[in-house]
Amino acid sequence: MPSTPIYKIIFFNQGQIYEVYARQIYQSDLYGFIEIEELVFGERSGVLVDPSEEKLKAEFEGVSRSYLPMHSIVRIDEVAKEGVGSISDAPSGANIATFPANAFTPKGSGD
Repeated sequence: MPSTPIYKIIFFNQGQIYEVYARQIYQSDLYGFIEIEELVFGERSGVLVDPSEEKLKAEFEGVSRSYLPMHSIVRIDEVAKEGVGSISDAPSGANIATFPANAFTPKGSGD
């Protein structure tokens, strides 16, 4: 592993699944949030350009720190090197829901 770890963070945001890479990640002082800093984007010297990664770069341009709600995070991995970040549509019928959702059935609704 490199001396400075790199983390792959996958999270759900507005019907899309984001995959980003960052050098810093920790629990925020804002209750219920995770902070990510020093986002890493793959530097490509070739002719091929990934439109998904370009969209991701544009969305996070100028962002030094991002606060992600804990309930939107799908997975966090420590990886050996950064990969290609992406934004993709969540598959229809995916088992991902926004929080909060009713965990209990209200009284009198067909128990």
